[in-house]
Amino acid sequence: MRLDKYLKNSRIIKRRTVAKEACEQGRVEVNGKVAKPGLELKLGDEIQVTFGSNSLKVRVAAMPETVRKEDAETMYEVIS
Repeated sequence: MRLDKYLKNSRIIKRRTVAKEACEQGRVEVNGKVAKPGLELKLGDEIQVTFGSNSLKVRVAAMPETVRKEDAETMYEVIS
């Protein structure tokens, strides 16, 4: 699954266009490297998203194509 779509489906970022812009501005890293929005994710990848001075680091746990709002948190494990 594409990185921007994953960020949107998991509700880490609300909109896919905002997720795409965050990737293009270098605020999203996958496995320690700055990532482009079209990067194909795999289970176990670590994503770090920087929101201003805050940072969120998660590990990909699942990648369903569609997910309900209540189940979105099952798509990742928070590392820090």
